[in-house]
Amino acid sequence: MKKIVFLAFNSIFLLLFISCNDKKYTEVVEVPLPTVEQKVDLGVPDDVKAIDGAFQIEKLPYTYDALAPNLSAVALEMHYSKHYLTYTNNLNKALAGTPLENLTIEEVLAKLDLNNTELRNNAGGYYNHSLFWKSMAPKSGGEPKDTLAAAITKDFGSYTNFETVFKDEASKQFGSGWIWLVVDKSGKLQVTNTANQDNPLMRNALIPGTPILALDVWEHAYYLDYQYKRKNYIDAFFTVINWKVVGENYEATLKK
Repeated sequence: MKKIVFLAFNSIFLLLFISCNDKKYTEVVEVPLPTVEQKVDLGVPDDVKAIDGAFQIEKLPYTYDALAPNLSAVALEMHYSKHYLTYTNNLNKALAGTPLENLTIEEVLAKLDLNNTELRNNAGGYYNHSLFWKSMAPKSGGEPKDTLAAAITKDFGSYTNFETVFKDEASKQFGSGWIWLVVDKSGKLQVTNTANQDNPLMRNALIPGTPILALDVWEHAYYLDYQYKRKNYIDAFFTVINWKVVGENYEATLKK
């Protein structure tokens, strides 16, 4: 017996054509759309806990649905409670019993052996995501103010120029990686990129410096919401950048 199934997605009906020998049957099955009341229970970020170890996950400063529709609750929950948690747990396992166990994450990144891919990937994954969550907030976006705004104008010519450079860097990044706004060793703001879970605090950085803003361009960060349209995800990110926190990050570098 042979069955041929056609799915009609432009309505709420599935039209099934079934052939059995010389007889044909047509059945229309109604598939109800989810109602407002039928919401997926994603839990709450505070319930996500890492295993015992040197590091715990950075508390998400908003609910899973707070950045919607720019980042959906489902995508953010998956990213935070699955990917980020896994990096944190694996980092704690990799550090256990080593001389790096009692250091800050910044010190771990500066000292780690780049040939130790397990520690490199998980330490980077932990740090990078921790900054990424704080780089965003609901009802944010717009442009930076005060000290950071003046520094961006000084180092990029204008905020518009900075946004163009950052988005271009994010769009052309090949494969998985991160895009950063960093304060380099001379105190200048620069946009740079790193592959995989590397970051500008590692010794192999193209532009070494202190990151103050991070954008994750791994596919798991945006594919549920935007599929292959990374540009749309990048544009959406700029509507939720928490410039207040980024500004505080910048000012903290001036005190070092």
